Amino acid sequence: MNGILGKKIGMTQVFTESGVVIPVTAIEAGPVVVTQIKTVDKDGYNAIQVGYQEAKEKSLNKPQKGHLAAANTLKKHLKEFRVDSVDGFEVGQELKADVLEEGIKVDVCGISKGKGFQGPIKRHGQSRGPESHGSRYHRRPGSMGAASYPGRVFKNKKLAGHMGSVRVTIQNLELVRVDADKNIILVKGAIPGPKGSVVTIKKAIKSSN
Repeated sequence: MNGILGKKIGMTQVFTESGVVIPVTAIEAGPVVVTQIKTVDKDGYNAIQVGYQEAKEKSLNKPQKGHLAAANTLKKHLKEFRVDSVDGFEVGQELKADVLEEGIKVDVCGISKGKGFQGPIKRHGQSRGPESHGSRYHRRPGSMGAASYPGRVFKNKKLAGHMGSVRVTIQNLELVRVDADKNIILVKGAIPGPKGSVVTIKKAIKSSN
């Protein structure tokens, strides 16, 4: 399988044998349970659906419980990973962090930190107006458009608004270390989301390895 679900723990650093320090993000990757197997004959493509993190029975509705009954488990998060072949997988099987190997490049996807309603300076990096007394234009968004023609504000104008809480993917991060016993993986660099948030780790689609 080419990916797994995990929980962001936080950042730390490790040293290489030559003494170079590497900033890494620790992720609790799995264990996940196979909840469904999709095949070309039945679904048109091969994929493995996995569930992550235990859920209370009262927090799931009847269709969700019925779907998870075959795997004899209750999970909060479900994620599907495409595979070339479904051989070797079975519903109810537990998968751990060692589905990924050390040294490969991975893409990590998560929901970025929410920052609420922000102005154009913080949200889009715009410059502020003069700070001198009487300018009356300090942190405002700037010109709204042209004159009477076209007489409207164009779409995608960079204005104040909700910032963060969006799906973000960081590509080609090096997988520095995999600890299958503790289900911990260390990824070089930062990943999106706050501590404790659920992220998806997949083999990089733009990497050669």
